[in-house]
Order: sequence, then C-alpha cells, then structure tokens
Amino acid sequence: MKNIVYILLGTFLGIVLYKSEAASWFRIYEMFQFDSFHMYGIIGSALAVGVVLVFWIKKSKVKSFTGELISIPDKEKSFARYILGGTLFGLGWALAGACPGPIYILVGAGYWPIVIVLIGAILGAFVYGLVRARLPH
Repeated sequence: MKNIVYILLGTFLGIVLYKSEAASWFRIYEMFQFDSFHMYGIIGSALAVGVVLVFWIKKSKVKSFTGELISIPDKEKSFARYILGGTLFGLGWALAGACPGPIYILVGAGYWPIVIVLIGAILGAFVYGLVRARLPH
C-alpha cells in the first residue's frame, strides 16, 4: 500500500512539473541564458518552502507516518565540495537540458531522445558508486 502512495505522489509531481513547464528543455535553456524568471521562480519558491519545512521539522520534533521521530542531521561545512558538485551538476543539467527528476518526466511524456540522457545518468551514478571510496569526501 505504501508503494502505491509513493507512485501516486510521484505521478502527481510529474504532472505538476510537466504542466508548469519545469521539465521543458526550452524553459531550462531560457534559465541558463538568463532570459526568463520562470524557472528561477519555481526553484526559488521550492527552496523557500523547503527551508521553512525543514526548520519546522527540526524545531517541532515531527514524526514520520510510521511513528518514528524525523531527525535531519546538520551537513558538514565545506565550501569546495559544494562548489565543485554544484558546478558539475549545473554543467550536466545545462548539457542534458534536464536534471534527474525531469528526465523521467520527459521519458513518460514520450520524448524518446531523452532516454540517451537517462542511460548516461544511470551509467554515471554506477561509475560514481564504483569510485566513491577513492574520492575525497
């Protein structure tokens, strides 16, 4: 039953992202060209909601659906790793025209050339898993 809820929520999120054009290559291209506020508005509002919710979860000791206390540990402070990781993520996003979530949305919408990007993303995650122990974290 729990998996059905996740599938329904994921489907709803996919529809919302597709209808809001957050998965649109054109909108992503506009964002990286600084031609439109559309994507910055979506990302900024999601960031604001996320910050407020994480603050609320940490302060009010919220429990999960299974009754466990939700614990969000603080992140390790490191400037270089976030700059490097964010730059690589942004370059991949700009080259592919989609970040990981919208890749699945675009496949579901029938944009079959994005399957090449999906295969590359899965292969990249697999290679990272192989070399992760030898990388500085």
